[in-house]
Amino acid sequence: MAEASASAPEVPEPGTSAPVPEGAGPPRNYPRFDRTQRIEHAVFLTAFTILAVTGLAQKFASAPLGGAILGALGGIETARLIHRTAAVAMMAEAIYHLLAVLHRVLVRRLALSMLPALDDLKDLLRDLGFYLGLRTARSRPGRYSYVEKAEYFALVWGTLIMILTGFMMWNPIATANLLPGEAIPAAKSAHGNEALLAVLAIVLWHFYHVHIRHFNRSMFTGVLTREEMEHEHPSELEAIEAGNLPLPPSPEIVRRREMAFLPGAALLAVALGFGLLRFITFEQSAITTVPPGEVADPFVPQTPTPAPTRAAAPTLAGVLPASWRGQFEGLFRDRCGGCHGITSVGGLSLADYDSALQGGGSGPGIVPGDAQASWLVRIQTQGGHPGQLTSEELAEVIDWIEAGAPQQ
Repeated sequence: MAEASASAPEVPEPGTSAPVPEGAGPPRNYPRFDRTQRIEHAVFLTAFTILAVTGLAQKFASAPLGGAILGALGGIETARLIHRTAAVAMMAEAIYHLLAVLHRVLVRRLALSMLPALDDLKDLLRDLGFYLGLRTARSRPGRYSYVEKAEYFALVWGTLIMILTGFMMWNPIATANLLPGEAIPAAKSAHGNEALLAVLAIVLWHFYHVHIRHFNRSMFTGVLTREEMEHEHPSELEAIEAGNLPLPPSPEIVRRREMAFLPGAALLAVALGFGLLRFITFEQSAITTVPPGEVADPFVPQTPTPAPTRAAAPTLAGVLPASWRGQFEGLFRDRCGGCHGITSVGGLSLADYDSALQGGGSGPGIVPGDAQASWLVRIQTQGGHPGQLTSEELAEVIDWIEAGAPQQ
């Protein structure tokens, strides 16, 4: 989480707290972030970058760059899947961060040095006076400056906003059951604009303070040099070298506290994990952009259909004889419309009565009064057709054709 972990100062390694005489060797290093904090930062940075790229590409899909990104990702459906996967990773990282902060506070008993304090306001006014030429010296921050605290809590606030509005868009039916329908487009607007604000804050604020004004490598190396400490955290450096930092608890005390901490932390982790799972699976209401294509068996063995048994001419409601409009128009549309509707495979269209009589390249589709001369009957009798009729349906078609294939 960049320069943001709500923990107290890490006690330097033995032998590093004494001041270094000038010219006595290379600058000493002071611990800044441990390995788990650096891994947190890497996970959050990766998830944030993926969310920014895929999210802003969707927000500005009509722009050339947005469209190009969506095309490179394989379309908007793939972009949405990647975006939601990164969102789940970020929420999981946020859960871990909360548990890690609780461990530092309750087990290691480190002070919440990331919390804002009155001294931060004094430091801000002191720096403003320095930049305006009214003071001769800048503020002397401790473990975290007001700049780092502001960025950290902006990150916390932004993450909560993104989770809430993301849930509303991910689960619109549940949202509409609790809130007015206008809440969903409002959530969409807040989600996109907060994302744009976060990206601009990272590029214009975080990059300047951490990479441009001075390249701070502590999130990658875990340490700061003495010169960097004098410039970035002079009050903390003074406390370290004066030996004013509290000693870390002994391993025995840490183990005893962890025995009491772990059961509660496990229950909290299970509860938050269940909440994350419900977030993902609460409802399935998204409408896909591209309708699914026709699904057909790639290979169907040809099995001749047994010769149908002649039955009495089918009637409609037991009174009217079967007709194109009364029965077979719908049957052919459902069974054969995929190939012999608008597409007219082989030149045969069964979309309407006249087209069915005309047939295609293999001959008339339907010959009133002569089922054996009708190409439709011949191909269906062979069996194995993708739109194969059942034996009962084929028998009804043959009887209808033999009865003159009435249209009405």
